[in-house]
Amino acid sequence: MGSGGNNGTVAILKESRDQQLLRPRGSWSVRACHSWVSPRFARWHHPSAWGQRCAEPGVGIMLLPSLRGMSRQLMHNPARLLFSGALGRNQAATAAGASARETSSSSSAAAGAGTPGDEGKKNVVTERHGTIMTIGINRPEARNAVNQETAAMLLQAFTSFEDDTSLTVAVLHGIGGNFCAGYDLKELAHNPTSIKLEQDVTKGPGPMGPSRIKFSKPVIAAVSGYAVAGGLELSLLADLRVVEQSAIFGVFCRRFGVPLIDGGTVRLPRLIGLSRALDLILTGRPVGAQEAYEFGLANRIVPNGQALQCAIELSKQISAFPQQCMRGDRSSAYYSVFDAASFTEALQFEFDTGVQVISKESLPGAKKFSLGVGRGGKL
Repeated sequence: MGSGGNNGTVAILKESRDQQLLRPRGSWSVRACHSWVSPRFARWHHPSAWGQRCAEPGVGIMLLPSLRGMSRQLMHNPARLLFSGALGRNQAATAAGASARETSSSSSAAAGAGTPGDEGKKNVVTERHGTIMTIGINRPEARNAVNQETAAMLLQAFTSFEDDTSLTVAVLHGIGGNFCAGYDLKELAHNPTSIKLEQDVTKGPGPMGPSRIKFSKPVIAAVSGYAVAGGLELSLLADLRVVEQSAIFGVFCRRFGVPLIDGGTVRLPRLIGLSRALDLILTGRPVGAQEAYEFGLANRIVPNGQALQCAIELSKQISAFPQQCMRGDRSSAYYSVFDAASFTEALQFEFDTGVQVISKESLPGAKKFSLGVGRGGKL
């Protein structure tokens, strides 16, 4: 960082150790300045008078443009030199402040464009990538917290995915850096009657929208930023979670007395075990990506900013397999965990589901294998 100007301007330079060793003789550090300027001038320019910036290693004062010109400034009007340097800093600070205000205004405008009343704004954005549908929560100004309007749109998007036979995988993600911060408590606080709860879970949607749907096709969650409270519950809807390195999971609603009523207490223990699930549910503590991976909550950890793309690539791999067989095995796995009353019943369901695809996909697959397709573990 620096401040510049005409003759006699004082500039702040930050240098590495190598740069200090290679600095030309014409540039002077603070120590060099002290050796030939008046004690009063040196005291004014001591690093302690410039704040913490000058106390950093490699930060010095360089006198421009020439030693002779600087000497004349020091001899005739040291106050002018000081004023010039301060003015340069003030000008730089003013420019930086203006830039910051411009950025803030742009951000505010973007956030304002995300309010429910703005024209053309959609709280849920869907896109199609071949046979894959991406469903994006688009309320970045609220960390993608879900209000009633957004919940209804999520339900509609996932219903469309489930009903469209040409779609194979859905990817749920958050737009703007966060997956979902849960239900919009501000809306609930200001308008308590806005939330409508269906007591019978078989007759209506959950507060977050699609949380009561039993999907027949795979869903992948691309998790960035916060996936907490109801956002955690939405991520549990998915078969797999592709998680960015800086992502955070947690039952943050614990602090505010808001219960998990979108399947969190049902899915989480089955997914990661009762003991670990209770650790999250009782404490409400944040869980990072690495711990989530160790728990089994995260299936993949990817660099920041790449969750959506990696989830789409994973979806393409899944979509390339024979679909009826894959969906049958998926359905049997869910049935054995959530619905089967006994081990024998789970086995029976597995057989009944699997035998239906033998003639349609298994026999053609066996013929491909005999021809050498897919050997050596190639997908």
